[in-house]
Amino acid sequence: MRSIWKGSISFGLVNVPIKVYSATESHDVSLHQVHEKDGGRIRYQRKCEVCGKVVAYEDITKAYDDGTQTVVLTEEELKSLPAENNHEIEVVEFVPADQIDPIMLDKPYYLEPDARALKPYTLLRRALEETDRMAVVQFALRQKSRLAVLRVRDKVLMLQTMLWDDEVREASFDVLDEVPRISAKEREMAAQLVDSLAGDFDASQFSDDYQEQLKTLVEAKLEQGDALDTAATFGETEDEEGEGAEVVDLMEALQRSVEKSKSKKTAAKKSTAKKSSSSKKAKKGA
Repeated sequence: MRSIWKGSISFGLVNVPIKVYSATESHDVSLHQVHEKDGGRIRYQRKCEVCGKVVAYEDITKAYDDGTQTVVLTEEELKSLPAENNHEIEVVEFVPADQIDPIMLDKPYYLEPDARALKPYTLLRRALEETDRMAVVQFALRQKSRLAVLRVRDKVLMLQTMLWDDEVREASFDVLDEVPRISAKEREMAAQLVDSLAGDFDASQFSDDYQEQLKTLVEAKLEQGDALDTAATFGETEDEEGEGAEVVDLMEALQRSVEKSKSKKTAAKKSTAKKSSSSKKAKKGA
């Protein structure tokens, strides 16, 4: 991994030099736009609306327009802002982890300590773990002041940027003002459905079906060209029985959902047992 930023964490009089790394990456298949008729790549040009010329990226700067006049800001002027030159991640407060609403969390980053700062880094990590708290921090990155939290993932301190309070919209739906009557039987059946789908989360058990299918489509198209038969590649795609249909009887829908969940779990157990049996036979044969 390549670091995208260098700075330091400061809490009290303790200073921890760190490097910042993006913690996530996209696995999406990269697609671009082309002219359907001849496959020609569609390109976008940066054109000046005053002189009409195409402008090179290095000749582009930023500006503020208040509707009556435009103020052009050069790269040097933007870099002169005090916040832009401050590479300190300041711990403002330590808060209980459950007080951070997940809707506020944005992009995550890994923090690697300087070798000489391993002890204070570990101390801060353990303090967060043992107190079940997150550290609310402020810093500047890429010409923006940021609000973020420091949290622990395994042995690593993570920096996760947050949305500002005024960036989160309020949910106001008139339909929710009316409270429907839910019977005890419906609550009981809903609880059964929850119980039938209960489990411990394991991210590795989930896959991005769309991207996998897109890769299959691309590979098949490369091999077969315009003669590609998508029905032969993927089979006929039809909704499962009952899916997409209007829900008329809530109790019936809950009952069928519970039965469907149980049958899926049974099938999954059989599949796992079959794989385990095959694996044991293969080991014996070896």
